[in-house]
Amino acid sequence: MKKILTAAVAMLGFSSVFAQAPVNPNATPEARELLQFIYNQSGHGLLAGQHSYPLYSDIYMERAYHQSGEVGHPAVFGQDFGYSKPGSLDGINNRQRVVDNAIKWHDKGAIITLMWHAVPPTTDANYTTWKGENGIQSKLTDAQWDELLKPGTEINLRWQAQVDVIAFFLKQLQDQNIPVIWRPYHEMNGDWFWWGYKPGHYQKLFRMLYDRLTNYHHLNNLLWVFNANEIGSSNVMDYDKFYPGKDVVDILATDVYSKNYEKGDYEALLKLADGKPVAWGECGQIPTPEIAKKQPKMVWFMTWCEFLETDNTWESRSAIYNYSITLEKLNAMRAKKN
Repeated sequence: MKKILTAAVAMLGFSSVFAQAPVNPNATPEARELLQFIYNQSGHGLLAGQHSYPLYSDIYMERAYHQSGEVGHPAVFGQDFGYSKPGSLDGINNRQRVVDNAIKWHDKGAIITLMWHAVPPTTDANYTTWKGENGIQSKLTDAQWDELLKPGTEINLRWQAQVDVIAFFLKQLQDQNIPVIWRPYHEMNGDWFWWGYKPGHYQKLFRMLYDRLTNYHHLNNLLWVFNANEIGSSNVMDYDKFYPGKDVVDILATDVYSKNYEKGDYEALLKLADGKPVAWGECGQIPTPEIAKKQPKMVWFMTWCEFLETDNTWESRSAIYNYSITLEKLNAMRAKKN
């Protein structure tokens, strides 16, 4: 990875820009170098990315390659640690496979971004459903939120145990010197996930997670992402209401599923970022080269699984992959540098 990122900076023909240090003062050299690359990349080319369901392993990395005219593989590999029963799309039984896939694609030169649809801390179950009682889209009462955010309570200890499980898998990647773009509790400004639509509670939860993974588990390979949802509908609040603070966020991102890529959303994210890098954390319909040119600070996009095919045409996939930096382009930079 180090050779790839260093070569990418040199081969793209721009000098290294001053990057803010990672918010974790003990960040690994690999995490620091990845963040520097992301700063350098801002305004100098969009990285293509693709998410894959845990059940389907890394199949969408190959599908993106074939469904874009074999222009190249995604340069950013995304996956989710999952929340649902074994055998389902996001089954928790595939968490080790998520780690193995991350190692595999890192070794190929890809940048790794991981997330986690966290199980509500109000349940003892190791997995849950999307909807229904104790589902990912269930709600916590104010009393339950108060208990969650108070150290030592039953719900707080249950949350700690759930986080500790994910830390075990993230630690494997740190042991392999693999930096991870980590985007927890995403789309928090929407009203659908249990961690969402509660600005003050969310900010405390994000900071609590940062403390648990950074100061308790000493996970220093993570770059922390504040990943909101595009603004515009009645059930989505502004980005800034949920921002947990620049001292715990390395990168800001927004998810786009409405196909709009509004200029106002981009400008609001840039303003909140205040110099930090920005990206499209998830998308359904992929951005066009024209959109990417109008929003040049976006460092990467990541298409969500089947949306690659259901929301995009052969022409649109081919266009953005020809325009973007693919894994093959990154590897070509490394080869030429050597």
